[in-house]
Amino acid sequence: MFKRKSSLSNTSSHIALVQDVRWSRTQILSISAQIILLIISIIIVTQMIINLGEKSLQDDWAGQRYSELQTVASLASDKMGFMQFRTQTFANSELLKQFLANPTEKQQQKLLQSWQSLTNHIPELLGLALYDPQGKLRFSTSDNLNGLTIPEKLLQGKRSMGGQDIYSSDMAFTPIEGKLEPYIYQLAWLENPDQSINGYLVTFNSVTRLLDTIKPSFFNINSPLMLLDNQSFLYAGANQANPLPNMPDTLGASLKQSAPELWREMAMNNFGQYHSKNSTFVYLKVEIASQNENKREYFFLSYIRHKDIAARYEQWAIVLIIASVTIGLLAIGLILYRTIFLLEKKARENSIHLSNGLFKTELCYAVTTDKGRILGINDSAAKVLKYQLNTLNDRSLQRVLNISDDEFEQITSTLHEHNYWTGAISLENDNHKVNIHIHRQAISTTEQYWIVVFNDISELVASRNDAHISQLLSETTIATALTDAQGKLVNCNHSFDQLMKLRGDTEVQLKNLLGDEVTKIWNNILTQVTLQGEWQGYVEPFDESRFSKKLKMIVSGNLSQEGDLEYLIFTIEHCSSQSVANKWVKSPKSSTVLRLVDLENHFNNTSEVIKTSSSLMVMDINPEGIFSNMGDISRLETRQEEIESKLLLDLPVSYQLSQWQLGRLVLFLPQTNATQAHLFAIKILDNLASHNLDEGINIGIAGYSEQQSLKQYLANAEVALKRAKQSSDQNICQAFTRTTTVNFGE
Repeated sequence: MFKRKSSLSNTSSHIALVQDVRWSRTQILSISAQIILLIISIIIVTQMIINLGEKSLQDDWAGQRYSELQTVASLASDKMGFMQFRTQTFANSELLKQFLANPTEKQQQKLLQSWQSLTNHIPELLGLALYDPQGKLRFSTSDNLNGLTIPEKLLQGKRSMGGQDIYSSDMAFTPIEGKLEPYIYQLAWLENPDQSINGYLVTFNSVTRLLDTIKPSFFNINSPLMLLDNQSFLYAGANQANPLPNMPDTLGASLKQSAPELWREMAMNNFGQYHSKNSTFVYLKVEIASQNENKREYFFLSYIRHKDIAARYEQWAIVLIIASVTIGLLAIGLILYRTIFLLEKKARENSIHLSNGLFKTELCYAVTTDKGRILGINDSAAKVLKYQLNTLNDRSLQRVLNISDDEFEQITSTLHEHNYWTGAISLENDNHKVNIHIHRQAISTTEQYWIVVFNDISELVASRNDAHISQLLSETTIATALTDAQGKLVNCNHSFDQLMKLRGDTEVQLKNLLGDEVTKIWNNILTQVTLQGEWQGYVEPFDESRFSKKLKMIVSGNLSQEGDLEYLIFTIEHCSSQSVANKWVKSPKSSTVLRLVDLENHFNNTSEVIKTSSSLMVMDINPEGIFSNMGDISRLETRQEEIESKLLLDLPVSYQLSQWQLGRLVLFLPQTNATQAHLFAIKILDNLASHNLDEGINIGIAGYSEQQSLKQYLANAEVALKRAKQSSDQNICQAFTRTTTVNFGE
């Protein structure tokens, strides 16, 4: 007892082990490699995004700084122009003119007081000085400005300027209160009425104070602004709070010596950016003052440290890092979840594989997921479905049964609502039908499965089909045969078997039994049965025929649910002696006037052999001058109906009559040459003349050309009709007819 119990326990544990989720060493190594690659990829991508962000911020800063440099340069140039105007205004002041006219001590004091007031209220104005015609200083507002010597080229006799001209000097330094002050002086000529020089007025302007009045409003105060001349000497922007190590920080220092690569780049370009290892520079070359004698060029320079940009981008970098870590954790979770899902799926498949042996029986079973995915199926069900057993696992039940999306959705909704569905489905063809029962079972609150039972009911369907065929055949007591749309014999009654001497052999083509004449017009028969529901004709005996007398044949059709011709029912009987004696197959009359579109369908379905030996006839039944008014349309319609009814009485069944338009009829004449078509047209006119309906009728006849459409065929026949209407002695003409004749029935 105990030993048997232990054996059962071991078996259960082995089954549970197979069904449980198992982690192999390969799977653990694979997951570890995926996670490591994911972490490395996230680090690389995050660093790239941060670097691109900082680079974009550098470009934005450079663009903004360059725009500000342009603004400062423009304002500085305007300011210099304004200072020239101001110097000219000082030179034309009334106090200065009074002093020059009467140079007394009192006038000098009044002038100095006025100038001192100006220097106190104008920040960039360092002072003013007056020089005599020889260029010697007479007095100034500050002793710091007494060291200026007027250049010889500006003195009388050596100058090229004067009058209202203002001379602006190069930038220079002067000590003021113990500090170097960069300045520009402007000189105005004081002339007598006879244009002789009476002296010179010089104004001194601070470059640093000039830029200080512009920078706070139009330039970022946290960004350095440096002004250098074309020799790289610094004139403004010294004493920065935290300058770069290689940047000049004292007035007069040379950028060319401290940063030669940067200066080389600036000297070769008028503007641009320069990126060093630790910072980004933006520079702009400008002309602050321009005279005829000299061209004075200066550089505005600004820069920013890369670590300052990184500090500005730090918050975004933190956000990116947090987002990257979050995405990485989610991706790791997804990898683990997917692996666990695959392991559970494999365990579930193992469980299904084990349970598959529980229903190995002649009954046809399958187990699927709640979505219709096959988990297990037995061999009997695979044979019913006509699939290999190993090809059905993990396939969709919808695809195996070839069910449309709408039908499968309806099955799924029925199962969710009632937990049961049953129905019959055709496989491969209509003769293979399977009855299906599906039960929806719940293993837990979250897992449901379908138990599918298949029953092959093909034999039952075949029996029903045979019963239906027998019912179709039993509806007549004369010789009757049933064929498909291609003429293959499906079944026949005893009378037909005796008539055709079949002796039970149904593997024959009915077209072969009835001869070549029926084979030639087979498409015409199908067309007329489809359009009119019935075809009638006569068949003559032929060599090696199984019948010796002329037969009358009636063909009717049976349509499928889609509206296609599925079966043909042939009713055959011997003809009486009064039957029409024609050698080719035709019926005594036709009862339908086709629409032009139906005629076109009939024409397109007719074989090329029959078309080649055909003719097309167009009849114009509108007598010229009789039905010319709108009120005569009803009379024309009545006349057309009478003519149509007379034509239908003697029209062979192989011929097709169609209405083209009011006053015109079309006749399609298969297996006729030009002579036969002309004789048939004469016969029509004679027949209509006997009923007084031939007045004003004209007929055009055309023969068929190879690969010709009905539209082209009608156009050729209309050419013949026009000839007939233009002719005065005949009302039947032909065009495009064949030169050879075809002998039918010989």
